[in-house]
Amino acid sequence: MTSEILKKGQLLIAEPSLLGDTSFNRSVILLADHNDEGSVGFIINKPLRYSIRDLVPEIHASFKIYNGGPVEQDNLYFIHNVPDLIPESIEISNGIFWGGDFELTAQLINTGVIKKSNIRFFLGYTGWDAQQIEDEIQTNSWIISENSSKNKIIGKSSNNFWKEKILELGGDYLIWSNAPENPVLN
Repeated sequence: MTSEILKKGQLLIAEPSLLGDTSFNRSVILLADHNDEGSVGFIINKPLRYSIRDLVPEIHASFKIYNGGPVEQDNLYFIHNVPDLIPESIEISNGIFWGGDFELTAQLINTGVIKKSNIRFFLGYTGWDAQQIEDEIQTNSWIISENSSKNKIIGKSSNNFWKEKILELGGDYLIWSNAPENPVLN
């Protein structure tokens, strides 16, 4: 049975105690789908060294590629906020859409119709089997948060996004906002 507290469009914020996990340490994940069979999300704050031009030379833009998660890292995924321009996309929520006609998307990027603030590309995704994400939430690996940025999250800077979300939580989380990513290096 699908959890009542989780729904697509929400953010999963990695608990500060999630150390040593290179994929998820200080991650913020946009939950793209959640149902009885499992969940899918994209890490939205972990840019890679690549731009879209590095992976798809036909696209003449320098949009960053993000590490979407450890699953299928040889596949390219994207979210966007222009469903009227990209047919066959799937609504996540809050004006955020997943995928669609990639060839048309490439053309629209090349002609300047689609801008960085409209689209975000990912290598891989984050996936959970049925009940797995609920179990991880119960063991305090993730904090559930509403996406207050709505579809503007696509163009949002990723540099301090985890820290911003931790500061919003307040309380005991405030001390973690200035802690080094790897406490061993402190």
